[in-house]
Amino acid sequence: MTTPTFIFDVHLDLSMNALEWNRDLRWSQEKIRRWEQNMKDKVDRGNTTVCFPEMRRGNIGLCVGTQIGRYSPYFHRLPGWSSPEQAWAQTQGQLAWYRAMEEAGELVQIRTKAQLEAHLDLWLKSPPCDDGTPYIVESKKKPTHRPIGYILSLEGADSMITLKHLERSYADGLRALGPAHYGPGRYAHGTDSDEPLSPQGKELIKEMERLGIILDVTHLCDSAFWDALDCYSGPLWASHQNCRTLAPWNRQFADDQIKAVIERGGVLGMAFDAIMMIPGWTHLRSKPSDFQLKIERICEHIDHICQMAGNAKHVGIGTDLDGGYGTEQTPMDMNSIADLQSLPALLTKRGYSAADIEGIMYRNFVDFLRKTWK
Repeated sequence: MTTPTFIFDVHLDLSMNALEWNRDLRWSQEKIRRWEQNMKDKVDRGNTTVCFPEMRRGNIGLCVGTQIGRYSPYFHRLPGWSSPEQAWAQTQGQLAWYRAMEEAGELVQIRTKAQLEAHLDLWLKSPPCDDGTPYIVESKKKPTHRPIGYILSLEGADSMITLKHLERSYADGLRALGPAHYGPGRYAHGTDSDEPLSPQGKELIKEMERLGIILDVTHLCDSAFWDALDCYSGPLWASHQNCRTLAPWNRQFADDQIKAVIERGGVLGMAFDAIMMIPGWTHLRSKPSDFQLKIERICEHIDHICQMAGNAKHVGIGTDLDGGYGTEQTPMDMNSIADLQSLPALLTKRGYSAADIEGIMYRNFVDFLRKTWK
């Protein structure tokens, strides 16, 4: 049996799914779907693609796991919490869930280069089981799952009550932060809005640089994106960010933004949300079958970035597959996150080398962290 390619997924909203969707991610995908089959409170009920068993089946042994808590003041058009303090409390509950999963042996937090290397050794160098599966190892008592490594990130900075809270979060293992999500935020404007970076946002970014927190430029509106690059000289990436020229909408990056990330040594993670993959998608109305959307479409986004860079070193995987949608908004041939394993063959057909493919699937983002955490 061929060992599946190791994968580093740089954007999963695991704790949001656990606490707001009330999903036990230790359950099988089938069990979660059966449990949710009559629920109507979320559009993706019964369609989930992400859980720990599917991550292990797909050899996704490392991820960036998010916290998220939006502040929505009076008359704000997006749902969220009524105060930054409540948003902070929400993210702390999410942190508590990550800690509980660590205690259960499901996850292990990665904060340093040494921890990263040790975790990669566990997943890449230890032998598979007798049946060839790469995600079970023998303990003294019985076969146990390898813990999935996670790096803590914050999507949208609304929950940072003060900069002291940012320092506290760094001590808790926060290693990346995206200042904005959708709409106007306390520190920056995000998708579907456009305003320059606020003075508070610039202070936040400078403090991130002092602490060594990676700037995730995903979701920043165009004006805030350029302001952020002007006042931040630290490491940056775009965890889940496709190409605007292939899927026109301000949620994706224009070519000059992609070029700027490349020039700063950053990496862009490819997202598998249909609305970010193709033009013409209408939210809550379109279906993947309307476009005959397949996983191969993401290869066009990968190609576009590689052509701009002149190499395959600035693109990776940041699926966002549990970001509030499921199979109703993914490629037709993506039933589970484990189906990422079809990518290497698709890339091989396009002429990518084995080294290129290894880089896209995990090593580009790993090498970025090796440089950042040295």
